[in-house]
Amino acid sequence: MTTPSTLPDLASRALSGGVVHANDEFFAPSDYLVDPNPPTFTPHTFGAKGQVYEGWETRRRRTPGHDHAIVRLGVPGIVHTVVVDTSYFTGNYPPFAAVDGCRLDGHPSPGELAEATWTPLVPRAALAGDTRNVFPVDPGHRITHVRLSIFPDGGVARLRVHGEVTADPRFLTGGLVDLAALEHGGLVVDCSNMFYGTPTNLIAPGRARTMGEGWETARRRDDGNDWVLVRLAAPGVVRVAELDTSHFKGNAPGAAALRGCATDPDDPQDWFDLLPVTRLQPDTRHRFPVTDGRPVRWVRLDAYPDGGMARLRLLGEITPAGLDTLYQRWFT
Repeated sequence: MTTPSTLPDLASRALSGGVVHANDEFFAPSDYLVDPNPPTFTPHTFGAKGQVYEGWETRRRRTPGHDHAIVRLGVPGIVHTVVVDTSYFTGNYPPFAAVDGCRLDGHPSPGELAEATWTPLVPRAALAGDTRNVFPVDPGHRITHVRLSIFPDGGVARLRVHGEVTADPRFLTGGLVDLAALEHGGLVVDCSNMFYGTPTNLIAPGRARTMGEGWETARRRDDGNDWVLVRLAAPGVVRVAELDTSHFKGNAPGAAALRGCATDPDDPQDWFDLLPVTRLQPDTRHRFPVTDGRPVRWVRLDAYPDGGMARLRLLGEITPAGLDTLYQRWFT
């Protein structure tokens, strides 16, 4: 089941997060903070400014103060967990850090962000070197930007900001929208297996570029099948289902099915078929019309018997009640 630490990384470059300002990045650029890939390190690899690190590293301070970087979240959201990852920084990590958040809609400049009202998410806390330092956050209001402050200087490999996506409902009307999309607020809440790849990849933005950017299970040796449970961004009526097995050639599922649920995912009687068991082809972007007009809040993808899939898209319309809820959440 989904926990705060498995919620999507709102700051990730994969969701269009970016570093908009850093006061210093002498040894290594701040853009690494939002790199979705795990950090790596090759010892004794030196450039013009010293050992090469996959992270943000500032120069040694000889004056009072501290260093900071401001990150634009790829999608606004409610923060639950922050990870300040100092992997491979051993003698040069900052001993303390703090993280603040602000809400400034639109496309603010670094100067405007400097004047924003910032709220503490992680008060100044001690860090360990070469460690994923995990800090729980009391969920509050919607955040659009975070500021990482390090005391006094040093290197941080990655900054992860896990939370619930809060999508702007003004962009979710007027036609078919992907009800399952991560950037709209869709969320994978459970799955049977994720041995080779996380199921959150299924609802990530864009097309998968490689097999590694999809969801892949271990090989089953029993009579069961693998599955993923998705909570949609809001209740809606699914019109088109896209099951994309791109890049999965010898390991795509042989077939798949979709079932929907409106109110209680724990009640077997609340589930109904959206797409019956349907044959799939390897390395293919499949699109299927969905004719059942009933609204759903949860969708379960069953893959038979196992294998990998690149993307799941569920195009449809959000119900009026669902839109009302999104508007209330966004504007209050």
